[in-house]
This record gives sequence, structure tokens and C-alpha cells, in this order.
Amino acid sequence: MKPQAASPETSALTREEEQAEVIHRLEEDIIFGRFAPGSRLVEDTLMSRYGASRHFVRQALFLLERQGIVLREKNIGATVRFYSADEVRQIYEVREMLTRQAALMIALPAPAELIEQLVELQRQYCARADAQDLRGIHEANDAFHVALFSACGNPYLVRSLQDYMNLTLPMRAKNLADKEGLALSRRQHEFMIELLQGRDSWALAQLCVDHMQFSKSDYLGRIGADARDK
Repeated sequence: MKPQAASPETSALTREEEQAEVIHRLEEDIIFGRFAPGSRLVEDTLMSRYGASRHFVRQALFLLERQGIVLREKNIGATVRFYSADEVRQIYEVREMLTRQAALMIALPAPAELIEQLVELQRQYCARADAQDLRGIHEANDAFHVALFSACGNPYLVRSLQDYMNLTLPMRAKNLADKEGLALSRRQHEFMIELLQGRDSWALAQLCVDHMQFSKSDYLGRIGADARDK
């Protein structure tokens, strides 16, 4: 009996998975500093690095441009987006406002289902941290925050927050490998879960804002040091 040909649905799914892998690998190379801010992203080089077609590489660049971490310019091509200190501060100002508002809109005490979900996501986050799995830490961390802020009940606000979480990825990802930053993040996650079981919305909102300050200060310090070295 001849083997059956793959169905269109199976072929499409395989292509989607292949495209997602190219996007993930390029995103990782950028946010974990393998491609420095301002670096050119040459299609032929990326095709060879990822074993991917030009179409998949271009699609990955397009999607990461939409996230704000890749810049494509006429006659220059694609580069890793570089943000100045002023731009970093402005981006974080908006993210902080969105974060505070979302946290204040969460009804306290939070339902048991949300607490259970966050406890499990925190367990996964800690497991990835112990294994030093950078992609796993990043994915578990973002899943924790999306689950937390989804409790605000406004999907449009959550979507805006996700956009700014993506925008700040290159600024905060280094801390996923930083022992001090990672330990602080774990403690703050646990305190968030504790505050969700109480009634102090303002304390929760302030903690959520404070939670992003370590990576912000660290990134500003790094780009300041780079500028002084030039």
C-alpha cells in the first residue's frame, strides 16, 4: 500500500510550525543580545543561520518589526532596533501607566482559580529558572503576567500591555540570566500572589510597577556605559 500524501491541513501546520521556529530563534538572538542593537540583519546570513527560506526569514523580520524590535529602512535593510535613553524612559512611562491601571482593576480578593493558575505558572517559572532555560523563563514569565493582568477584565487593556511587554523585551531579557534580577523577580511574583488574596489594590499596583524597575535601570545603565566607552 502506498503511503498517503500529507493533507493540505497537515502541510500548512508544518509550515506554520517552521515559521514559528524561525521567529522564535530570531527573537531570541535579538532579545538575548546575540545581535546587538543597531546590528544589520542580512537575509542571506539569517537563511544560513536558521536553515530557512527567504520567505520565512522575511516574514519573521516583518513580524518582529511590528513588535518594535526590528527596524526596516529603505536602502539600509533590517537592523536590530536601538532605543535611546529618552525613548526607553518614555516607553516605560506608558507601560507603567497601563500596568498600574490594569492592577487597580483586578477585583480583590482574587478568585481561587486565578490564584491556582498563578501558583502553577510561578512553579513553571522557577523550574525554568533552576534549569537556566532562557526561553522557558521568558515564556513562563510573560504567561504569568498575562494571566495576572487578564483578571482586570478589559481585553483591550491587556492587549496594549502585551504590546509594550514585547516592545521592552530587548531591554529586560538580559535579566533572565542575571541571578540578582531573577531572584528579585521570583520574590515579587510570590508577593503578588499574596497580595491578590488580600484587599490592598494600591499595594498590588505599586508592586507591579516596581517589578519592572530593575530591568529598566539595568538597561539604562548598560546603554550609558556603551555611550561612555565610545
